[in-house]
Order: sequence, then C-alpha cells, then structure tokens
Amino acid sequence: MSASHDEQAGLSRRGFIAAGAGALAATAIGAWTPVYAVPVRTQGSASGSAAFSGSASGSAASLPTPPEFPEGIDLAQQAYQNWSKEIILDKTLIAFPNSADDVVRLTNWAHAKGYTLRPRGAMHGWTPLTVVNGAPVDKVILVDTIKHLGGVVVNQGAVNTVTAGPGATLSEITDALQAKGLGFANLPAPGVLTIAGCLAVDAHGAALPADGQATLPGHTYGSLSNLVTSLTVVAWNGTEYALRTYDRSDAAINPLLTNLGRTFITSVTLQAGPAFRMRCESFTDITWQEMFGPKGAEGRTFESYVAKNGGVEAIWYPFTEKPWLKVWSVAPEKPATSKEVSGPYNYPFSDNLPEGVADLVGKMNAGLPGIAPQFGKIMYNTTVSGLKSDNASDLWGWAPDLQYYIKATTLRLTEGGGAVVTNRANIGQVIHDFATWYNERIQHYKGQGKFPLNGPVEIRCCGMDRIQDLQVPTAGAPTISAMRIRDDHPDWDTAIWLNVLGVPGTKGMFAFYREMEQWMRGHYAGDTAVFRPEWSKGWAFGPEKPYTDGPIISTDLPNSYRDGLPNSDNWDTARAAFNQLDPHRVYSNTFMDQLLP
Repeated sequence: MSASHDEQAGLSRRGFIAAGAGALAATAIGAWTPVYAVPVRTQGSASGSAAFSGSASGSAASLPTPPEFPEGIDLAQQAYQNWSKEIILDKTLIAFPNSADDVVRLTNWAHAKGYTLRPRGAMHGWTPLTVVNGAPVDKVILVDTIKHLGGVVVNQGAVNTVTAGPGATLSEITDALQAKGLGFANLPAPGVLTIAGCLAVDAHGAALPADGQATLPGHTYGSLSNLVTSLTVVAWNGTEYALRTYDRSDAAINPLLTNLGRTFITSVTLQAGPAFRMRCESFTDITWQEMFGPKGAEGRTFESYVAKNGGVEAIWYPFTEKPWLKVWSVAPEKPATSKEVSGPYNYPFSDNLPEGVADLVGKMNAGLPGIAPQFGKIMYNTTVSGLKSDNASDLWGWAPDLQYYIKATTLRLTEGGGAVVTNRANIGQVIHDFATWYNERIQHYKGQGKFPLNGPVEIRCCGMDRIQDLQVPTAGAPTISAMRIRDDHPDWDTAIWLNVLGVPGTKGMFAFYREMEQWMRGHYAGDTAVFRPEWSKGWAFGPEKPYTDGPIISTDLPNSYRDGLPNSDNWDTARAAFNQLDPHRVYSNTFMDQLLP
C-alpha cells in the first residue's frame, strides 16, 4: 500500500503507538471486566449497589429475579463477553456464592427450578463452553468464582502441594508458592487465569526441558491438569447434589482433570516443585525460512533452540520475514548480559496494547483488507524497537516472572489451530511443514487480493502428561487432555502448538481456519503424529463460524481420544462420567449438549 493509504488508515508506526496510548488512558491497566454490573438482589445492602463497583449509575436490572432464589447469595445482571469479543451477551444473570456450600445450594435450587449454571472465571477464552451466542439466557445463571471462591494455602511436606479455590488466579497461586520457595515449571502466559478455568481446558505453557535436562521432582512439562493430587466437585449422589472429593489414586478423577466446564470444581490441590530461575532471550533477526527449517537443518532453527535451551516460542507476524523468537532456559545464576526482573509482564510494547486497538484494526480491516501486510510490518517493527527501548531482549528472573507475558490489555485476536502430538525428534519437520504450507496459502490469497488472516502465527512446544511426574499414587493421566500420551505411541512425548491469529470480523477468516484445520488433521496423522484441538481456542470450523463442523464434533474429535487409548479410560468413559456426576445437566449448555451428549 502507498504511504498515503497508510496515513489515511492511521496505521503509521506513530499512529499505532498513539492509538494504543490514547486507549490506555481510559483503560485500567491489567484489569478487564464486563461492563454494567447491575444488582438484582444484594444481601445486606438496602440499595443493592454497594457490592458492585462496576454498576451502571441509574441502571436497573431488566432480568427478573428467579423464583425462590437461595438466600444469602448475591445476584447481579451483567453483560458478558469472551476474550476476543466474538461471544457477547447484552445481559446475563451472575450469582456470587460465598462458599462451596453456597454452590451446592445454588445447584440444588437450579435443578429444582429448571435453570442451568455455568462457572465464570477470568473469561479469557474463545469457545462457547461457557455461554453460546444466540442461545436463550432467561434460565441460565453464570456463577462467579473470583469474588468469593478464591483462597490459596501452601502445604509443605514430603510432597509439596498448594490448595486453592476455583477462582484463585495463577498469579495468586504462584505468588503464594514463590514465598515458600516453590512453583510450577510450565505456565500459561496470562497470570489472570483462574485455576478451575485452567483445569477445564488443560492449560499449558511453552516449557520443555533441554536435551539431557532432568525434570525436577514435583514438576511436569505437561498440563496443569496433570499436577492435580485431589479435587472436590459438586456431584449428584442419587438424591441431591453434594460435595465429593477425589484423590489422584481414584480412576474416577481422570475425566475431571480436564472437564470442559461440565462439572463445578470447588477446591483443588496441585503438586509443586522447587522454584527456579530462568533466562528468556529474544531474537528478531532470523528469517522464517532458517528458523523453521526441516528436521536436521543447519542454522538457527527452532529445533536447535529446543535442544539446547528447552522452552521456545515463535511469533511470526503476517507478511514479515523474521519472527520474534523467545527462548527460555533454566539459569540458576544471572548471565552477565541479562537484565534481572522482579515481576511479570516485561514486554510493555505488547502487554499494554488495549482492546481499543483491536477494535480500530477491525473497523479498518472491514474496508481495507489489504492493510494486513502493513499491519504485520508495524507489529514487527514495534516489537524490535520495544525490545530495544525496554532492554527486554535478555531477561533473567524467577520462572513465573518470565512466563507471564499476556495481560488484559494485550491485543485481542481470535485463534485457530491446535496441538500436534509427536516425538520430540519430529519438532523441526512438523513446524517446517506447517510454515511452508501456511506461507504458500497466504501468498496464494494475497495474489487474489484476499487477506483472510492478519494476525501472527504462534508456535510453541511443551511436554506430555506423564504420570511418572506425580509424587502421589495415581490412577492415570487426564482423560481428554490434549497432552494425554497414547498407549500405542509412548514415544510421542511432545505437543507442538500451531496457532494462527486474526482480527475478529475479518472476511474469509473462518473459511481459512477451516482449510487449515482440515489440512492439519490430514497431514499430521498415521504413525508419526496426531492432531488434537486446543480446547480454549478455535476448532471444528465451518465455512463461516467455528464450533459448527458436525463430523468433527461428533466423530473426528472424539476419535482423537479413542484411538490408542483403552476402552476403560477414553472419550466415551469421560462423557459417561460427566453424565453420572450431573445427570440433570445443570452444568451444561446447548453446545455442550452437542459435544458431550
């Protein structure tokens, strides 16, 4: 595009930064909540507004108070929107239970009155596992876990653990662990996530051990779900809903470790290992052709950095030549060239781009799809200059401070992709094949004047859910975790996450995601790999929307948790377990009824 078009679109580098700064002035840094919390009934407050700092002045609830709603539980009406703002409800009812016993009372009330309940945490997700666009909400109540159902207790002993309420955030948990010299090895990038939300979708990070590096006792490089030693859920006992606790030695816990929100966790205990320091180096001078070279290629390849250092992530901005490569490695002592950090979110140039920037890009993109190459260059140049100005190219500190890097003000995009489960030796070839395919397709569409994708490609790796990493007796791995090891391929020890991001509303985006998903399912199959969805992101793409491909939902996806797994612990037994715990489907919605009938 010409310079005049760039200036008209407002996407010069100066304009890009200015737009972000202007929007930040009106945004609470590091915090994001849906707007307009309107009390419906608040206990202990005559006006009913004191408990809700986000209340809209002068607003009145338009949804009626449900009949005989349990006493002592606050209720509000509030808008709902997911991370990418592709699922938006103007008004929903939100309950604020004070304890696990309140959740039980609320569940039994919902069963008696014909309501459904959906747990609500940080809302950092893309899927309709919580609420469904267009579905009736008159008998749906979201149950907030953050306001009252947090709390963290560290338990030190022969096996070090941490017990948390469902609404405790990862940051709160790792802060408490850090104070006792403990932590987790593999963390998702947003510290705001609630622990129950993490377990619902087998949350993970981008951590792997380097070649020859041992896993420290207490740690795992798979999902957080694999660290659970016990949990308590609300379960039907034949007469009513009540609390039930499961230990990791009980096979009945396996489906609950990754549960897609089909149950309600009220408490969870997770194993922890010793805290450790890491180094994170950033590189922006390697071409994608070199970085994503095939298996065994010479040069500075993704594969070679994994072998030498361990954790690696590539962020490849659209229509640019050199991705942003992050490389994490265990470093007990501070390297001479590293900058020591004492807190998380150390990339201000990316962390503090508020949602208003995505909104602006979306509006421009609707009329100027050809802006995608220019936008990619702006994001790359902003990264290069930001790393330099913030002295953030070589960081050293405690592991959580280097692994948390996505805030509520990070640019909000939608995502498609998933996990390729394979042997570690195949990392280079898997990534090379994908990068080659992806580049050919976007160049093909660019030649037709089409730009269906305008966000970066994100490539990460992590380990699998090894039960050997547990220091307590265990009956198995999380049943439907993407990081579940197949019995017929114990050598498949690595999950490679391939995701592509785009601005919500981009024309042709979901059709491209569908093409990509179909290619991935066909290419990563057979005796070398299997493709599985990333539960929190986009999958089952139809031509116009995600989560609409019937054959994937009913057959292909379930088969990825049947193939190579025992009949006693697979997709079908997980579905049966959810239905046994909640036979009245209080914890469900219209999409879940299709996915897990």
